[in-house]
Amino acid sequence: MSEKLRWGVLGGARIVRKTIPALQETKNGEVVGIASRAEEKAREYADKHGIPQAFGSYEALLTSPDIDAVYIPLPNALHLEWILKSLDAGKHVLCEKPLAMSAEECAEITRKADETGLKVLEGFMYRFHPRFEKLQELLAARAVGELTFVHVAHTFDAGGDDNIRWYSALGGGSLFDTGGYCVNVSRMVTGQEPAGVAAYGNYRDANDGGRIDTSIAGMLRFPGGATALFDTGVNLERRNFLEITGTDGRLYLDSPFSLLEENSVLEEHHFGKDTIYHQVKGANHFVRMGEHFADSVLNGTPLRYDLTDAASNARVLEALDRAARKQEGAPEPRPHSGAGPGVS
Repeated sequence: MSEKLRWGVLGGARIVRKTIPALQETKNGEVVGIASRAEEKAREYADKHGIPQAFGSYEALLTSPDIDAVYIPLPNALHLEWILKSLDAGKHVLCEKPLAMSAEECAEITRKADETGLKVLEGFMYRFHPRFEKLQELLAARAVGELTFVHVAHTFDAGGDDNIRWYSALGGGSLFDTGGYCVNVSRMVTGQEPAGVAAYGNYRDANDGGRIDTSIAGMLRFPGGATALFDTGVNLERRNFLEITGTDGRLYLDSPFSLLEENSVLEEHHFGKDTIYHQVKGANHFVRMGEHFADSVLNGTPLRYDLTDAASNARVLEALDRAARKQEGAPEPRPHSGAGPGVS
């Protein structure tokens, strides 16, 4: 393997406008190929981003000996298929969250990764920002005492009806999109898996039949007594915050999941008597995630979190989905066929 990890990108989802430049910026990686279902589309992306090779199918990229690892930004329901095909082709995988649509699918990916000896990482990029390193440092030092309550929100407006989030078969809806962040960060800061969940949702007709959630309000109850409250939505005003309350105070982060390359502040409050504003240096969390993954592949260093974390997150999302659908009388989601628009 070369001194740099050679990346290939499957598809041209909107997120690649942020992630391709970030992977190109990494000190230990380079983007050498991008694939689309149409070669002209792949060439358009390649020319725009200065990528040497364009492929007219995902399969063609996976057979290239010039590529060591793939980045998968495809719709949620396609993750399992293309992670397994990538591993079978001998490629390491960085995949956008959610890694898969169920804990069972995550287990299948884990078995294949173990069988091939290849690296797989679920791309929760926010976990690589210095803000969260500082946050975990403060939590470990019990800066706000015993953790009692987590409040987190992540909402935005996905836009018109052509958006893939309005297609059930592609794994659409809010819970497995923005909701994944809320569940993940709640599990991370408590260091526990929830013992119980509750959820209520708002639903609309999916473009391909069935009902999908547009927003979800949920609660997680952890064995140690802490509770997490979250709301998530893909048809709402943009909101993005994290508040962690303990017996001795609270911590607050504005825009915890946003790309913040400028310096920011982590607030530490103590009952109005003592407030500390921790200045945190800005960084591109996509760059840091890419460098971490490349270092793990090239030098064998452990990944910051493993596939058991992805399976645990999926298990909680599944439980919340069942709870919300039961409350609303919404039908079970349709099987994920991967059929639909927006898959380039």
